[in-house]
Amino acid sequence: MFQPLFQFRVVSLILLVSVGLGTIPTVQAQAQGAPSDVVREFYKAMREHRFRDAWSMSVYKPAIEGLSADELEDLRPLFEAQSAAVPAQIQIDSEKISGNTAQVFVRLPASDSTPQVTSQPVDLINFGGTWMIGTASEQEIVKKVGGRYFLDAFIDRNQENMTAVLKRLIGMEAVFAQANNGIYGEVKALIGAGLMSDDMFDAKTSGYNFHLTINGKTFVATAEPAHYGRTGKLSFWMDQTGAIKSADNAGKPINAAR
Repeated sequence: MFQPLFQFRVVSLILLVSVGLGTIPTVQAQAQGAPSDVVREFYKAMREHRFRDAWSMSVYKPAIEGLSADELEDLRPLFEAQSAAVPAQIQIDSEKISGNTAQVFVRLPASDSTPQVTSQPVDLINFGGTWMIGTASEQEIVKKVGGRYFLDAFIDRNQENMTAVLKRLIGMEAVFAQANNGIYGEVKALIGAGLMSDDMFDAKTSGYNFHLTINGKTFVATAEPAHYGRTGKLSFWMDQTGAIKSADNAGKPINAAR
């Protein structure tokens, strides 16, 4: 399964993987500065939700080039969630340059997960005379995957999340049925009982169109990609036994026979 590099990086680098829709004509000029200048401008663009600008200062630039406006819009929930973690104030402690590579040490404020102020390195490489955020190994991987890099990562995330959500649904329905003479609940009933958040199956954030059909003491849950090939590829089916089935059916529903 495709595993995006940014899932495994330290906190400061996780902040470096958000893409978006804004543009500004001065980005290339900004990226010509010293490594610390590039990092400052990157975080500034992130905070201002000019995510496309931020990518033009990183080795992930090929991953966004050529994506359509619709594809970028599908990806927006993921990117905005990541950009929300960018601190309001960025402090640069130091930078180290060694040939065509550099590290800029960014001070991160204390948080619930990290109670102490920390200084984390941001890697950069010099490519064609321009400092870019990222490493040579990341650059090679992005080049190989190309424009599918973020879409494939997004699809994998959505499909994994849908599998996890369906498993959680079994427990929710069990609790609801226990309190309602064995009768399972519709989505609204589960929300009303406080068992489910009202955005749990929001297609905009999940990437899937979800359907729940209740028939007394049985139910069937299905989910299909909101936009096949952009937000997901697998379609899902599950009944009250908890048996989950999935298949690539070109975005169409599947049934118990698959």
